Amino acid sequence: MKNISIIVPLGHTSLPNIDGTHQIFSESNKLCAAMGRPPAFNIKLVGISKEISQREGLYTIVPDCLIGDVKKTDLIIVPAMHGDIAKGIEMNKDFIPWIIEQYKLGAEIASFCIAAFFLASTGLLKGKKCATHWIAANDFRAMFPDVELIDDKIMTEEDGIYSSGGAYSFLNLIVYIIEKYAGRDLAIMVSKTFMIDIDRYSQSPFIIFSGQKTHDDESIRKAQEIIEAKFQDKITVDELAAQLCLGRRNLERRFKKATSNTIVEYIQRVKIEAAKKSLESGRKTISEVMYDVGYSDTKAFRTVFKKVTGLSPLDYRNKYNREAVVV
Repeated sequence: MKNISIIVPLGHTSLPNIDGTHQIFSESNKLCAAMGRPPAFNIKLVGISKEISQREGLYTIVPDCLIGDVKKTDLIIVPAMHGDIAKGIEMNKDFIPWIIEQYKLGAEIASFCIAAFFLASTGLLKGKKCATHWIAANDFRAMFPDVELIDDKIMTEEDGIYSSGGAYSFLNLIVYIIEKYAGRDLAIMVSKTFMIDIDRYSQSPFIIFSGQKTHDDESIRKAQEIIEAKFQDKITVDELAAQLCLGRRNLERRFKKATSNTIVEYIQRVKIEAAKKSLESGRKTISEVMYDVGYSDTKAFRTVFKKVTGLSPLDYRNKYNREAVVV
């Protein structure tokens, strides 16, 4: 039996992360009983206070135990913490030495959504891959440059540390962990019971690219504005450098540092974002959309579109535009 410790942080925390995780692991035990198997999980809510107020007093959570009562566990679940990130980390700093100690004793750790910020503050993610909500990717990179953020994945796993992407993708990670701990058959039963899509790994179709502009490099911000204003045209790096009176290598280096994308990647993402919006709401054919965003090579457009979104243009339109014409 695996010991599951769901921490209950102080402050504004994701209640679905806490209650949903507890419910799914508890239901897994009921499914085990129905399959003639012993329970797979011992689930505890763990806190640093005997009562934790949530949503400005609307809810109160009473943990099963405090961190001092847990000498050894197998998996620590870290739910998303909302509000001011630095304040949330400071408020819950007493969890950090306990999490580090449990990891050294062999416990695995799973962070959900923006809980990646808190997990990264422990230092355990240094040099490792991690996922978080795509909308927080730029802030995460700025705060934790020594962590390899994988912003297109729903989940990551490295050295006993798991992370999930945005919002309810934590459900996919839970099913993945159940499969690892208790077998594929139980994971399938859980996915069917809760109607969670098993084996879904990418959050790319959900990402809305708005450009990374939370930096102080005015020349690079100007470069971004040029790209976004003229995305339908063919823009070369040399032309962009000339307009900004910068050397090509200097521009490329500064652009990558400021935006976490190469110039070519940024151009592609701007074009594909425009294509996505057209496919979501318009009635143009895929070829028309392709030409509108500045592509003339069908194969190149499809390849880049799938690389960015995880779906082909046709699959993307079918998923998000029920009124689209059939081509």
